[in-house]
Amino acid sequence: FPSHDKTGYVNGGTGFLGLLTILFIHHKLIGTIAWSWWWVLSPIWIPVAIGLAALLIAVAIGVSLTKR
Repeated sequence: FPSHDKTGYVNGGTGFLGLLTILFIHHKLIGTIAWSWWWVLSPIWIPVAIGLAALLIAVAIGVSLTKR
């Protein structure tokens, strides 16, 4: 559920990457792009992959610092 802040505006909603994903899906379905579904859905999975990579790097650095 969206939350309201002190000014009465609604916080949340679809962000830039969500809109970009919808745009890519639309163009894929109407045939204006011939990309694979991996690239059409890339605005969803690329930020997740970057976050996981950053987490793995942070864990690796943490483990290497504790072994000293």
